[in-house]
Amino acid sequence: MIAKTQKLGTTDYQAFCQLYIDGQFVDAESKATLASINPYDHSVLTEFAMGDKADVDKAVHAAQKAFPAWSGLPAADRGKILLKLADLIEQNAQELATIESLDTGHPLRDSLGIDVPRTAATFRYFGGMADKFQGEQIPVEAGFLNFTYREPVGVVGQVVPWNFPLMFTSWKMAPALAAGNCIVLKPSELTPLTTLKIAHLMTQAGLPKGVVNIIPGYGHSVGQYLAEHSGVAKIAFTGSTGTGRKIVQASAGNLKKVQLELGGKGANIVFADANLKASVNGSAWSIFHNQGQACIAGSRLLLHHTIADAFLDEFVKLAKSIRLGNPLALTTEMGPLTSSHHRDRIFQYVDIGLAEGGKILYGGTVPEDPELSKGYFIKPTVMEATSASQRIAQEEIFGPFVTVLRFNDDEEALHIANSTEYGLGGGLWTNQLQRAHKFAKDLKSGMVWINCYKRVNPGSPFGGVGLSGYGREMGFDAMREYTQVKSVWVNVDAQIPPYYVR
Repeated sequence: MIAKTQKLGTTDYQAFCQLYIDGQFVDAESKATLASINPYDHSVLTEFAMGDKADVDKAVHAAQKAFPAWSGLPAADRGKILLKLADLIEQNAQELATIESLDTGHPLRDSLGIDVPRTAATFRYFGGMADKFQGEQIPVEAGFLNFTYREPVGVVGQVVPWNFPLMFTSWKMAPALAAGNCIVLKPSELTPLTTLKIAHLMTQAGLPKGVVNIIPGYGHSVGQYLAEHSGVAKIAFTGSTGTGRKIVQASAGNLKKVQLELGGKGANIVFADANLKASVNGSAWSIFHNQGQACIAGSRLLLHHTIADAFLDEFVKLAKSIRLGNPLALTTEMGPLTSSHHRDRIFQYVDIGLAEGGKILYGGTVPEDPELSKGYFIKPTVMEATSASQRIAQEEIFGPFVTVLRFNDDEEALHIANSTEYGLGGGLWTNQLQRAHKFAKDLKSGMVWINCYKRVNPGSPFGGVGLSGYGREMGFDAMREYTQVKSVWVNVDAQIPPYYVR
């Protein structure tokens, strides 16, 4: 059993800190556990069960057993369960948001005001989508009726990252369930708690046992085995590009479908005609929200040379004003990074940038406040690079670290923006309609924001190109990702001449 638990308000972690298999919370076969660490003060929140291959086998078996009944359930009935789950998420918003902030370091104002509402909205969107996703009738030669079914693929393996665990759980689960699939999901071993709490709510929503199974564990064991498992028809992964490559290789055994949402190095381009106040505020949001721990962060800030100095004066002033603190304080605008290992990685990139000739405009160090000394904090960091080829302008840093680059004209801005191998999200700030449309078309990116940044919605496809992966979350595209097409031909009144004449 789980050895250590504590209560936070009405939260009893022991109620949901085991593996979730076949509708029940159970210990891992090995009895292994891992501590969940609060990144604000390095305290232990609780211990949770850590699965391995034997637990994955049990979970896949449970999902296979549940699949016929779940996929055969009327789509509207599947949708009702997702709608009920969305209601329960909203009813438990404060608890979910608090757990998310304690486990990840997200400021509570974001967990409560953004993450929980987006999570509920995603389950609600796909709950409504369940009975509205349909096949097609295709015009073929006279005398034949040709139509398609969209069928669920079967048991899907899903791997959720540590940076937005609650929200990504809904992005992965909701379309898969709406389409009639069963799930074995691995949350990050760093931040599994809200995903497990969702499983607790799923039971209340009436989800049949075995339809969803959740196995916290290490990527090299549980994640790798899910990708290899012959009983898994599809693997959906969000995480680093390096791990994405391993997922593809591991999936080759049974040629399972693969969906990858990987890294990013988003270009956020500010032109001379942009609204200064809006672009400064939006650019800060694009990189400092959630401590910069977002694949779609605007981590490359491209500034037209005529406005660069004025922009940076205001941008650095704003960065200095961001309130760091306890994630549970509603005044906190930036919390700690999720792990000490990750903070150390960002410090390494500060050193790399300086060695390459970069100039720190602000940050790159821990805050002076002694009350923050136990947490994994780093100041919002602004560094100007001398070249778009420098490592800090090419490699994903994944923190509150923005690389500043200057450009002279539109052609140079586009060249710099497209100079990385990533292509997840990018944005631009301009009042010229023609330029906006041209860049929306020419940016090598799965998503483009104009005079805004990091906007997402359950109905809008989310995903990238290049080393940012393939496949799409959200919207009708997500339902297509979790289904396969069956083409049916019916001879209505066609006269087919005999091929063999005797």
